[in-house]
Amino acid sequence: MIHIQKNPSAITAALAEWITRTIETTLQKQDRFTWVLTGGNSPKALYDMLAASPYKERIAWNKLHIFWGDERAVPFSDDRNNAKMTYAHLLNKVPVIPAQVHVMRTDAEPQQAALEYEKILHQYFGEDGKSFDLVLSGMGDDGHTLSLFPGTEVIHEKEAWVKAFYLTSQQMYRITLTAPVVNRASFIVFLTFGANKSKALYEVLEGSADADLYPSQIIQPRVGELHWFVDEAAAALLKKKA
Repeated sequence: MIHIQKNPSAITAALAEWITRTIETTLQKQDRFTWVLTGGNSPKALYDMLAASPYKERIAWNKLHIFWGDERAVPFSDDRNNAKMTYAHLLNKVPVIPAQVHVMRTDAEPQQAALEYEKILHQYFGEDGKSFDLVLSGMGDDGHTLSLFPGTEVIHEKEAWVKAFYLTSQQMYRITLTAPVVNRASFIVFLTFGANKSKALYEVLEGSADADLYPSQIIQPRVGELHWFVDEAAAALLKKKA
């Protein structure tokens, strides 16, 4: 489903309400909500809004279990660290339970960190059935999502739920969730805005299938729902607007 709003501010407001309602509805049926957060610049305004009234009071933060979709293998003190950004804009401002927040370690060797994170996920989820309640992600102007970049082998990972690899173009290691576990989520939401995303958004949603060129295409929930929250600039090339 595509949700098109006029501008990034309108997207932020619509998505904040949608996320809050999804959490409220889900927690009427179960006692915890597992949520994968995303990094980068795009979600900062969203996190700020969720950390303020009325959403801060509406969300049962003590029942949330927090994960990340990917991480740059840089120290927590580094501004490029996704967890650092998320704490600054959201987690430090709301009453989450620290033991229920699962950061991807960057103080360990990346491959070991990936194995440790997968072990945590297996404590929550079985080999079949649903995984996360909600995966929030973004898309780069090259069509990447999580740390699934064009032309990387990890796009087609079939077994491991978490992988670490060296991304030559950025000269750093990345740690990422993979399609097998993400596609088992109940809800997957992409937050995407800006004219610089319009070409990639068109290719991902309406272009030929080629996940090596546009890795976001690999994210297709098995039985859950896929939602795109985009602005008019990002949606400019789409032929189907709904």
